[in-house]
Amino acid sequence: MATMNENPWVTMYSGPNPAADPRRMRRIIAEDRSWSLATAQRLTDLCVDHIVKNFAVHPLLKTLPEEYKSKVLAKISTNIPLQVTANLVSDEGYWRRCCLECWQVCDISRYGGSWKRMFFERLLKNVIEYFVPDTTELKVVFQLIPLCRNYVKRLEISQLLPPVKQTAERLDDDGSDTGSDSDGPSMNHFDFSLLLSKLLILEELAVTYGVKDCGMNFQWNIFQFTYQDCFSLAKAIHACKSLRVLRLPRNRIDDDRVRVLIKYMLNHPSLVELDLSHNLIGDNGAKALAKLLLKSKLEVVNLCDNRIGPFGAKAISYKVRRYSTLLSINMRLNKITDEGGEALARALVKSSVEDINLGSNELSTHVAVIISEVLMRNQTLKSINMSCNNIGQEGGKQLLEGMSKNKTLLECDLRLTDIGQESEFAINQILYTNRERICNAVCHPAKPKGLPRVVSDHYLASD
Repeated sequence: MATMNENPWVTMYSGPNPAADPRRMRRIIAEDRSWSLATAQRLTDLCVDHIVKNFAVHPLLKTLPEEYKSKVLAKISTNIPLQVTANLVSDEGYWRRCCLECWQVCDISRYGGSWKRMFFERLLKNVIEYFVPDTTELKVVFQLIPLCRNYVKRLEISQLLPPVKQTAERLDDDGSDTGSDSDGPSMNHFDFSLLLSKLLILEELAVTYGVKDCGMNFQWNIFQFTYQDCFSLAKAIHACKSLRVLRLPRNRIDDDRVRVLIKYMLNHPSLVELDLSHNLIGDNGAKALAKLLLKSKLEVVNLCDNRIGPFGAKAISYKVRRYSTLLSINMRLNKITDEGGEALARALVKSSVEDINLGSNELSTHVAVIISEVLMRNQTLKSINMSCNNIGQEGGKQLLEGMSKNKTLLECDLRLTDIGQESEFAINQILYTNRERICNAVCHPAKPKGLPRVVSDHYLASD
């Protein structure tokens, strides 16, 4: 029996270890056994969690104070539909999470330091590269355009898939088509005219019509740049007024196709760089390009690895000499020979060109003599490449004589030209002197009159 002073509840539950009784260890005995003394969550935190949970249905963000807006952005899921977040969320932290979940390698330095721009540019790139004509629905692209049009500045397309049904076409020995575009099923690719005019800030476009990792399914016609592709791309370029850089390498563009492209690029308001390297452009195509130089604002043109001969080079040189705003031209790996090389060299006398590449063009000593004369009079040229030509030692001496009177040339590539070690060493010394002079002019401007030319320690201390 419990004594008078003993508590009956304590006596009933007491044992070897009184602390084992959870009811004795509580100050308040509640019906809810999960109750604890932990501090209750604040109401503001509960509101934030509720907004995050229902963000896809009710995207409440703009009216939130900055303190709670950052909390919401840090917690919302990256799986929320883009229709909700694309034009609402501008926080770089959120788009960083989206990029890292989609791609393992992310370098935002190529995207102006913007995670959001990188996300939409790479997303649109993937959609286009895996678009299959007549199979993939166009609404996939149309739904994405209003979401990304304000964020895509550069679009680099490295492959374009043809329709699923394909028929192999017979080719000549040089790899050119023997059949017409109308033979067999359509081989047309994605139509860029549906897209480019709607990208409001697009500045750079690079497209290669081909298939990566095709493996055993290789056929020449999957790399075909059809006439319909050419027309649709040309119209798209014409409609995209903000485009500044256009790169179309490795597309087997011939003279006929390049004339179509140039027809729509004439008088383009903002195009300043054109890359048509590694194609099939000949003299007729070069003549069309010469017309483009007259009626455009092009500053950089890359025609590397084409089939341009002396007549095409002459046409280009005529426009460069008289009307062009061209600053850089690359004619490497063509067949302009001495006749075309002489025309281009003479065009440099009064042109604004700063960089020219004439490598691998079957040039000889004769062109070196002309370039030597040009270097004595030219005051704008900064870089010239004449590598892989048969210039010879006599040509090297002529170039050395011309460069000795030139104060602006900073780079001169004369590899594999057999000019001799003496001429090569002397030319390198002249280039080093020119670079050092310009560097000193930029880093150490001329002192006012009355100050010593050589600054000594005593002068610095007194100053």
